[in-house]
Amino acid sequence: MSVDERRKALKEKLNLSDEDLAVLDTGIPLDITNRMVENVIGNFAIPFGIGTNFIINGKEYMIPMAVEETSVIAAASNAAKLACAGGGFTAESDEPVMIGQIQLFGVEYEKTRKILTDKIEEMKGILNRKDSTLVSLGGGFKDIEVRPIDNYTVIHLLVDVRDAMGANVVNTMCECISPYIEQWTGGKTGLRIISNLADYRMVRASATWSKTDLEKSFDGKVKGEEVVNAIISAWKFAADDIYRCATHNKGIMNGIDAIMIATGNDWRAVEAGAHTYSRITEKPLTWYEKDKEGNLIGHIEIPMVVGIVGGSVGINPFAQFSLKVLGVKSSRELGEVAACVGLANNFAALRALSVEGLQRGHMKLHATNIAQMAGAVGEEIDKIASQMVEEKKISVARAKELLNEIKK
Repeated sequence: MSVDERRKALKEKLNLSDEDLAVLDTGIPLDITNRMVENVIGNFAIPFGIGTNFIINGKEYMIPMAVEETSVIAAASNAAKLACAGGGFTAESDEPVMIGQIQLFGVEYEKTRKILTDKIEEMKGILNRKDSTLVSLGGGFKDIEVRPIDNYTVIHLLVDVRDAMGANVVNTMCECISPYIEQWTGGKTGLRIISNLADYRMVRASATWSKTDLEKSFDGKVKGEEVVNAIISAWKFAADDIYRCATHNKGIMNGIDAIMIATGNDWRAVEAGAHTYSRITEKPLTWYEKDKEGNLIGHIEIPMVVGIVGGSVGINPFAQFSLKVLGVKSSRELGEVAACVGLANNFAALRALSVEGLQRGHMKLHATNIAQMAGAVGEEIDKIASQMVEEKKISVARAKELLNEIKK
């Protein structure tokens, strides 16, 4: 489809209005961006596309993805299509509990733990009065943890932030309760801030790819069982080697970050939590196995710091458009969708790396970028890209030679 045809199809499928689609041409107004960050001079554009074929917990999703890397959207969409025969993806998530950390000096750990444990109900009263709206929605302060670290103690406030990412409310609660903690314990508080390692806010998802469909995807040139074994072997490399694990996890975040950016979420917080969690568990964020019939089952487990209200989500028109396209009703649902897309991108990368070679599919798309860099426009781009792929010579120099031939 052309860009206009894609927009028309999306409009009809999701019952969008012309006003909804107008944001795609106007971008974020400068009077908004000027209040979002400092020293604004304009907007930086990132390609904005739609991932397709996703069935998650029985519901079809169109996935808004903002990403500059070639093939990420295509790979996710193709992986999701291959998963459809197995029912698509299933996902579930924990309650949206975030951790606020308070550093406490000059106290004895066991004594402090007992004092603060006895004060939980009093703390709950103090903190939940700070945000009655959050409490009315079922959120608010829930509990504490007390941890000894070297010569100081760390208190964790566990806060259910509902549909927000949670940084503002958690940081506010940390600041609010610190004077009380000093009074109760006789200690001195240090840092008071949210943690982006949201290990109480986990998302788990899985999908099954049948060996028959995997064989068909290679036109029968590779046996389905061989594809399954190759993908599992590629995953095991990441499980065995930290250097491979880093790139393995990066492929997962290709899809997740694209959704985070599109929905106005803090993709850096999600990245930080994901990679730290992988470091703690000493394994990749995904893993693969066979079922009894020899089909491939992929799994992902990842902390997901996301929100559909608050922060830039509420003022960024692109974020609002993306959430309308997604149709998610809660931060938990958004996290589940993002995890499934991450699993899809990881599966696609392993399939390409282990069987067909990553560059073959990637370079078909990369060649169009090279053609444009050489100065090609319109139909020239497709002609030059196709020729370079056929020759297996993809470079700006070759693109310029082909462009000169066309112009002659």
